[in-house]
Amino acid sequence: MVAIIDYGAGNLHSVKNALDFLGVDSVITKDKDEILSADHVILPGVGSFGDAMECINNSGLYDVIKKAADGSRPFLGICLGLHLLFDESEESPGVRGLGILSGKVVKIPDCGLKIPHMGWNNIDVSKKSRILPTESEFMYFVHSYYITPENTDVISSYTTYGEKLGVSIERGNVFAVQFHPEKSGEAGLNILKKFISL
Repeated sequence: MVAIIDYGAGNLHSVKNALDFLGVDSVITKDKDEILSADHVILPGVGSFGDAMECINNSGLYDVIKKAADGSRPFLGICLGLHLLFDESEESPGVRGLGILSGKVVKIPDCGLKIPHMGWNNIDVSKKSRILPTESEFMYFVHSYYITPENTDVISSYTTYGEKLGVSIERGNVFAVQFHPEKSGEAGLNILKKFISL
């Protein structure tokens, strides 16, 4: 069973639809026991960092999400779900993130390109990954901010948008991606397949 965490803000149904298409048993849930008993957990997200953290805190799921991402089961953050794993974001100064990974989220620098970065762009995998493709693939992005981990070894892929941006992390059983695998065609579905197979 895959638990898709419903904390009040997220692209829940597009993720659920992709898993349904793959024939994967999944549930959208805010139930603590259901989340912590799941074989795999997905943390989706759209919107702003501050609003999402407020939803997480108000839902009582802060500690549940941290426990779900303790490495005891495969955990996947998607889009804003990647940002929330970090300590803080320039998008919402003073708001504390989940702190599962050390570092912060910063605004994509103005380099003459449209922000938000929206549409298809290729990812370059930077280390051996358990879920990412073995070679460069195009994925679908919608974001204005990107991750800057204290330990860059956790970054598993980059994209270039004016400059090189880290767009996914991998640390043990904790995975997260800036792009939307559920909206990235066959290449994205293959990422979800590999995640579920762990």
